Amino acid sequence: MTRGTILAVDDEPDILIALEDLFEDTYRVVSTTKPAEALALLAKDPDIAVILSDQRMPGMTGDAMLSEARSFHEAQAILLTGYADINAVIAALNRGGITGYVTKPWNAALLRHTVGNAFERYRLGRELATERALLRGLLEHSEDAISFKDAGARFVRLNARKAALLGTDASGCLGRTEADLTGKHGAAAERADAAAIASGEAAESLVSEGPAGAERWSQVTRVPIRGPAGEIAHLATIERDVTEQKSLEARLRQSDKMQALGTLAGGIAHDFNNLLTAILGSLELAGPKVGDQPRVRRLIDNATQAAQRGASLTKRLLSFSRSHDLEARSTDVNALIAGMDALLGRSLGGLVTVTTRLRPDLPAALVDPDQLELAILNLCINARDAMPEGGAITIATDLVDITDDPELASGSYLAVSVADTGTGIQPEILQRVCEPFFTTKAVGQGTGLGLAMVFGLAQQSQGRLRIDSAVGRGTLVELVLPRAEGAATAEAAPAPESPVAARPARILVVDDDEEVRHVTASFLSDFGYRETEAPDGAVALSLLEESRFDLIVADLAMPGMTGADLAATVRGRWPDVPVLILTGHAEAMQIPDDVPVLKKPFGSAELAARVSALLKPVEG
Repeated sequence: MTRGTILAVDDEPDILIALEDLFEDTYRVVSTTKPAEALALLAKDPDIAVILSDQRMPGMTGDAMLSEARSFHEAQAILLTGYADINAVIAALNRGGITGYVTKPWNAALLRHTVGNAFERYRLGRELATERALLRGLLEHSEDAISFKDAGARFVRLNARKAALLGTDASGCLGRTEADLTGKHGAAAERADAAAIASGEAAESLVSEGPAGAERWSQVTRVPIRGPAGEIAHLATIERDVTEQKSLEARLRQSDKMQALGTLAGGIAHDFNNLLTAILGSLELAGPKVGDQPRVRRLIDNATQAAQRGASLTKRLLSFSRSHDLEARSTDVNALIAGMDALLGRSLGGLVTVTTRLRPDLPAALVDPDQLELAILNLCINARDAMPEGGAITIATDLVDITDDPELASGSYLAVSVADTGTGIQPEILQRVCEPFFTTKAVGQGTGLGLAMVFGLAQQSQGRLRIDSAVGRGTLVELVLPRAEGAATAEAAPAPESPVAARPARILVVDDDEEVRHVTASFLSDFGYRETEAPDGAVALSLLEESRFDLIVADLAMPGMTGADLAATVRGRWPDVPVLILTGHAEAMQIPDDVPVLKKPFGSAELAARVSALLKPVEG
């Protein structure tokens, strides 16, 4: 442990020697016979703890030297004096700001005791100064809002950050409670303060303030501080902004939930597509058999249309359950919006009216049509939710010329807008609406992915999203898309109504779902092919070892051996036999790019066209 330092000042060398002998075992002693030199030593050494100074010295009295020393040094001062006049001693003490005096000749024990007390006062003063500096640094530079209150919850010390949260400066808060400064919100804090003081234990709480969807979250720690007698004398509060942390936690929970929902949606879509394949296939196979029964024919047509609508809904369900790169192509946006009438009618309900204002002769846009349809649907659902009492939605298309935009090249763009007459969006929320998982809707009523998905579509399509909204005036969302170079891509022409076998061939149908396997095999049989059924990959491999097949049509998701596994095995052992994968959820597992895939549900014409393309012509 470092010893304390004493500065001894006396014009008589013998006195200095005596002082050194008295204290050198306990302290480091520095001495001088000159007051001016003593001041110089003090200026160089801030760690001198105690000054022992004679009073009567040539050039400068002890009290004058000590008075000057106190202006720049924290050392404790003790005057050594031979004065007999006590009044003179008191005057010297007052002038020098001296903490004590000892008369000459001194009593060694008394002098040691006086110096020991002075050194202890110096040490405690330095510790207190250090603690004050640390506290000041903490208060001034901490990112947290920190305050100290008395037992009545009145501020006695606080930093600028806490004062800013209270809407004033630190001096304006002293002696006042939070309720005095902020009213209702402060009353809740004051009750929490009182509870912490009453319990005598540290406590933490999580509080929020601000409008729904744009709350500021704070974690508040309250630490009661006891006085000398053990009573609660003060309360320290540390308030930390955890808004970003809460946001990240919410995003993580929402991400986990959406991943689970996506997995569930994919599984449901897969099973539903299997059912639809069996239903649509059975209806198509039954159709020719009731050609002379118009009423039954009409019932079959109705069932077929209902199943096709189910297939369309399942396709949209799959778009929620997977993430994939956009497949941008030349798209007729007006035709796409016109084709959404039935979908919007079912999705939006009867409280809102939807009108379209589509610019005639609109050029094609370069965009993924499926994702654009989903984006328009999301925007319309958001608009409906902003009009709980009903209202009007307007979907419009137009051409816009953009110049001097830092994000887009100058030129002509196609604009799709959705406007509503709803409640509008508050400014503090408007700047966050495109954040993933951000939503102001109640739990279970929104994922916070709708506008984020539309924003992502705009970005990936080299376009732009603009939102114009005001509370009470409604909202307009405009999606700007690049124009396509050519005309809109035409849909593939339907295959012939009565497909026939391209050539005689034997086809192995592999599917664990008996109904789907039967429908697929029946289609192939009607085409004129010889078909054999297998319930799984193991049975299929056994049949392949026994007989030759020209083509294998296999389901993707099967227990034990998937269709992709079967295709890989067949490619290794029978490389000249092609494999066509059937799947209701292509994203469920990895499929090699060079393996052909037909998505369920499919019609006989689609299956016939794919089979015909895969069967090689017979040489000869």
